[in-house]
Amino acid sequence: MKNFLRILFLIISIGCLSFNSYSAEKIEYLKTDWSFKGLFGKFDRGALQRGYQVYTEVCSSCHSMKYLSYRNLAEKGGPEFTVDQAKAIAASFEVKDGPNADGEMFMRPGKLSDKFVMPYDNVKAAQAANGGAYPPDMSVLVKARGGGANYIYSLLQGYEDPPAGVTLDDGVYYNKFMYGNKIKMANQLSDGLVEYGDGTQATVEQMSKDVTTFLMWTAEPHLEARHQMGFKVIVYLIILTILVYFSMKKIWSRIETEV
Repeated sequence: MKNFLRILFLIISIGCLSFNSYSAEKIEYLKTDWSFKGLFGKFDRGALQRGYQVYTEVCSSCHSMKYLSYRNLAEKGGPEFTVDQAKAIAASFEVKDGPNADGEMFMRPGKLSDKFVMPYDNVKAAQAANGGAYPPDMSVLVKARGGGANYIYSLLQGYEDPPAGVTLDDGVYYNKFMYGNKIKMANQLSDGLVEYGDGTQATVEQMSKDVTTFLMWTAEPHLEARHQMGFKVIVYLIILTILVYFSMKKIWSRIETEV
């Protein structure tokens, strides 16, 4: 019995130490005011369109978006480009199609129904171009990472020189918001890297927020519709509760009168 208690005490102690260690290593991410948060949250159309620009000009050379089609860019609840704008965006990419009558594959301008063009033909090609690392698909990246939008937003701004005593291997960079502070992706953003068509100043912070908003939409394309449905359900339940209350009150008043 004593041995059992000792083992139990040892297990509890190790568990407490592990919990404390985890708590100490927990990272506090940067936070900002996200327009899509809360019951009435909606996506900022301007931010979504700017975020798409950042993704296209900066991220798409390495990261795929395999669950997204060009037609999604014109759908309600998203960036809401016009259909003509979405067609022009799709046509600006070359898509492999075929086979043709001669049995050969060929390249053609993209169409609304096409999926986003992949940066690499296969996983091996992606790894060969990135020092053995495979850049993750960005379609649902926000939902797949702990910390969600705040994590992506922070990571893009977390690059800095390593502190004294910290050595990094070749091709590894220091990022204070990355678990372990080491990341193989180099810093991709710098002030003025892109030129926004709406005149917004393209600071690192602004680009980080815009592309994170875009990635939130790719992960939750029906977020606005879900929020609207949730609000309608709450209103319905409130009305139903009031009706049930007064109905029961009327019924019980009759019973009390008869008694």
